[in-house]
Amino acid sequence: MAIHEKCHLISVIGGKGGVGKSVFSANLTVALMNELRARVLLIDLDSKSCGDQNIITGLRPKKTVADLANFTGAITPQSLDTMITTHPSGFHYLGAVLSPEQTLNASAALFKKQISTLSQFYNFIIVDLGCDYTDLQLSMIEDSSAILTITTPEVLAVNQTKRVIHDLMAATVPGDFFQVVINNFGRSSLDPKLVSQNLGRPIIGLIPQDDTTTYSSVQRSTPFILTSPQAPISQAYYDIVRRLTGGILQKLKIQSRPSSIKTKSSELAVSQLSKSSGSANSNRKAQTRELTPITQLKLQIHSALIREMDLKKDMSTIQGDSAKEQELRNKTQKIISQLVDKFAPSTAREERSQIIKQVLDESLGLGPLEDLLADPTVTEIMVNGADKIYVEKSGKIQLSPITFTSNLQLRNVIERIVTPLGRRIDEKTPYCDARLHDGSRVNAVIEPLAIDGPAVTIRKFPTERITINDYVTRFNSMTQPMADFLRVCVEQGLNIIISGGTGSGKTTLLNVLSGFIPSSERIVTVEDAAELQLKQDHVVRLETRPANMEGSGEISIRDLVKNALRMRPDRIVVGECRDGAALDMLSAMNTGHDGSMTTVHSNNPREAISRLETLCLMSGMELPAKAIREQIASAVNLIVQISRFSDGSRKILSITEVVGIQSDTVTLQEIFRFKEEGFDKNRKVIGQFQPMGLIPTFIEKFEQRGITVPRNLFTTQSSNSNNSSPAKVTATAQPVARAVPTPVPTKKVGGGSSR
Repeated sequence: MAIHEKCHLISVIGGKGGVGKSVFSANLTVALMNELRARVLLIDLDSKSCGDQNIITGLRPKKTVADLANFTGAITPQSLDTMITTHPSGFHYLGAVLSPEQTLNASAALFKKQISTLSQFYNFIIVDLGCDYTDLQLSMIEDSSAILTITTPEVLAVNQTKRVIHDLMAATVPGDFFQVVINNFGRSSLDPKLVSQNLGRPIIGLIPQDDTTTYSSVQRSTPFILTSPQAPISQAYYDIVRRLTGGILQKLKIQSRPSSIKTKSSELAVSQLSKSSGSANSNRKAQTRELTPITQLKLQIHSALIREMDLKKDMSTIQGDSAKEQELRNKTQKIISQLVDKFAPSTAREERSQIIKQVLDESLGLGPLEDLLADPTVTEIMVNGADKIYVEKSGKIQLSPITFTSNLQLRNVIERIVTPLGRRIDEKTPYCDARLHDGSRVNAVIEPLAIDGPAVTIRKFPTERITINDYVTRFNSMTQPMADFLRVCVEQGLNIIISGGTGSGKTTLLNVLSGFIPSSERIVTVEDAAELQLKQDHVVRLETRPANMEGSGEISIRDLVKNALRMRPDRIVVGECRDGAALDMLSAMNTGHDGSMTTVHSNNPREAISRLETLCLMSGMELPAKAIREQIASAVNLIVQISRFSDGSRKILSITEVVGIQSDTVTLQEIFRFKEEGFDKNRKVIGQFQPMGLIPTFIEKFEQRGITVPRNLFTTQSSNSNNSSPAKVTATAQPVARAVPTPVPTKKVGGGSSR
């Protein structure tokens, strides 16, 4: 919502206290009312107000700013009378506080919405903002038709005013909106021309120093415009009103409305875009690419910004210093704001702010990816060149309307991601794995491998830590008995393999299960890109390293697993086994590191065994297949199969025990499974989580340690009573016998047979 088109909101600010902002606001309100016979509302929004406007105007407000913000009824002329206080002269008033003991505390969003509705009843709204600018004050500045900046003709006051103007311009407020008023002007004051030159803004009014009139009006709690209308100080206010209403307010009001952007040189934009491609073919594509006016403007600003600043040099000096980073960001934002005013002075305020943010993000941040990373509904981002960004929301892939300005900007963003991690991406190494500060996993491929421009894939790291309860109640990915079973298995040190396809949620599940490891144990994690966020204290995190420019110095998963064995770990957690490191992982599981966990790519538990066997063969050790299977059968205790369905949901398909080996075949026994039964009317997958009625062989070992696991955890009754999934997960006892025999006898519950 915006201010009504027939209303002007005028904000009054200052660089420091004591320059007369509150007195100015009250007397300007009366001058506007008398000169134009207009309906005027005065609002005290000074965050440090002690009720100064109450004293200056002689009014005790009926309601305060907080009361208006929290008002839930409809704003009508009748309800307005209960909220707004009317001065005997005719202007209306809304106070910040009722007494000096109160403090101003109101929601910026709610108050802004109320002011938008309130503006239909007034021609002018004067807001005394004070010197400090919180979200509440900034929300008013965003909707202002003009910002009257009050200063006194003193060096310190002018210097503070300059700082305020620069800060607000860096916050994307257009410079044209600042109108400077010099208060308490006398013969010994600074020359107004010097003040204007120093502030970079014209002077709209000079208010002569008249301490007697001002002091007298404050004593009588009446604005001096009413008590001394013919005094020179009062006439100065009327001059300011005439200048404001003589064209300035109308011009700025039009500027704040949406308008089309026109740039001076589209040829420059096309030239800049052509340079971004890196190949003749890409150049031709870039030249034929349709450039919108906003894209042209952003390219112009990028080009001018490069001439103004050496961003690479400035960013290299930050080195993780947050203060320097914020200083560079403010400096860059200020220059971008000035460039926008230079190239497109008539840009609408909202559009202007958006352009400044986009250029700033592409210059110092991750460009349009910043908004996508901040969107909690986006789980994956796929960039196919500068023009196409796909996102995954709720398991569905869709094209985003957001784009990069050019392939050059996309390349800069990629380098900004990989450089702090000590990694490189160029023509010799045109692909790279990396991670963001929040743990999100990034893969980037550039030319010449990526023909249509750089390709970036980001698997977002969840902002909120996912727990096992989320799997049960929020995602409907398993039942409570399954969750309890997995918790006991992890706590008691079973070796677990999490199996699933790409994007099925293996790493997330591994992170959740790792949280069950007792805090007294030493854990070593090994990953390609550090994604695991274990909550225990005694954790050592290891990450692989790619080869350097000479092709040496690579540290693989296998190297780290071998090294982890020398670090006295109780448990080793490997992010993913995808090569010969699987053999070292199995060896660790067989040599006293019980409770270790990892993930593999496979579609079912049986296939996971074959996958582990294949990975072991990749180690280069010429071992017979039977020996590898024996290693797998003795090392792995449990396989948890997870899958992503067509509706985007992820569920635990199976929890399977590795029982042993029989006739060169690894014997499996399924404990829980998910049986898919179709789709509901919303095309959501429905099915049943089923306990298979078989008691795992390791339960007796748990009982010998004094750990009691209820046998009904694996029965139909347990599933019916503990199922907390809103989906159709009513389990039925359907034990399935397998043809594969097992030499280990298993106890049978509910008619199930051992496999």
